[in-house]
Amino acid sequence: MHIWIDADACPAEAKEVLFRAAERIGLQLTLVANQHMHFPRSSLISFELVNSEPDAADNRIVELLEPGDLVVTADIPLSAKAIEQDAHVIDPRGELLDQNNIGSRLSTRDFLEQFRLSGGQIPGPPPYSAKDKRNFANQLDRFLEKQLRG
Repeated sequence: MHIWIDADACPAEAKEVLFRAAERIGLQLTLVANQHMHFPRSSLISFELVNSEPDAADNRIVELLEPGDLVVTADIPLSAKAIEQDAHVIDPRGELLDQNNIGSRLSTRDFLEQFRLSGGQIPGPPPYSAKDKRNFANQLDRFLEKQLRG
């Protein structure tokens, strides 16, 4: 299993949890982003810089991932593409996305996008909190434990 991080929008706190998990378990982890960023020096952690075109990072992740890999993203279309390729997806707030819930998440996202395009105002997500970090870390630990046992 390889861990792919949609790194441009992933909170620093979630990245730190992922860096520690990759080192603890010995998993390869790659951050994919359209801007340079700092990350720990490790043979397990790498960085892939993509151009600044919309969805460049998403497209690169989809191109590189293999069935069974883990994608960490809050991007619903990227999540759907990863799930179609038999990858696992966890969002940075700790929600595990899969075949059972991605359809409803896509529908909600599409509805909200149409609402915004028609002039509707929708507040963004709340700031990333300590509770979000705990939820993410707990979900990641449960997921990795299950994958390593199975």
